[in-house]
Amino acid sequence: MDIADIQAKASELLNGLIEWSPKLIGAGLVLFVGLWLVGKILKIITASFDRSALSPEIKPFLLSIISAGLKIAVILVAAGILGVETSSFVAMIAAVGFAVGMALQGSLGHIAAGILILIFKPYKVGDFIIIGEYRGFVTGVQIINTMLRTLDNETVIIPNGTAISDVITNSSDEDGMIRLNINVYMPYAETFDKVEGIIREALATCPHLQTDPKAIVGIGTFDTHSIVLDIKPYCLVEDYEVAYFETTQAVKLAFGKHNIKVAYSEGVELGEIGA
Repeated sequence: MDIADIQAKASELLNGLIEWSPKLIGAGLVLFVGLWLVGKILKIITASFDRSALSPEIKPFLLSIISAGLKIAVILVAAGILGVETSSFVAMIAAVGFAVGMALQGSLGHIAAGILILIFKPYKVGDFIIIGEYRGFVTGVQIINTMLRTLDNETVIIPNGTAISDVITNSSDEDGMIRLNINVYMPYAETFDKVEGIIREALATCPHLQTDPKAIVGIGTFDTHSIVLDIKPYCLVEDYEVAYFETTQAVKLAFGKHNIKVAYSEGVELGEIGA
């Protein structure tokens, strides 16, 4: 290659650089300004999330999705200024997203359900809930799973898609209280007023029960051997287990003290947990 060829190549390269320089400068500016704006927008969104009632678990997840979407949009705009055909990139991203979505179809359903749970909050950490056959205290609400601690001190991990598709019973109120539902059996020979008085005296000895709202004591059903009474006092959610056993023990002692003898058949229990 002689000097003339080198000069021709250099001149061609220089002309190409001059021709592309406006596009390169424009794309660089769009990329720089765009990413700077994305940072500002994310700060505004973060501040808005901090002022909102959104759960802490969902904020990083939403921010990462918004951040990724905005940055991809800026990169596509910059590539378009350079003359790159962005429609093929968009189609490729859509194809990749579809493939990933099909591969993670079940997980994405749980993620979507988790977002709904974290936004609308049908339950929160500390609540006593019943989902299907499981009941217990909520110890964690994550994007994919809800974790319960049962009354047997076992940890149950429930996929959010399963949780939101089932009936959810939340037994905790806004004041952090929960109602016990205990069944005891009264002999047909006794009067309800007498037994109710004995039960209320027993409830007054239980330090973990709340006096407001007042406990409900009433006749539930009529069994073949006894009258089934419903005892429904309130306690704090965190005191549920100790209050339950405290109440059943106090009622049992009171019945023994007042010589309340209950006829029973095989299989009848003193009480059962309810919500």
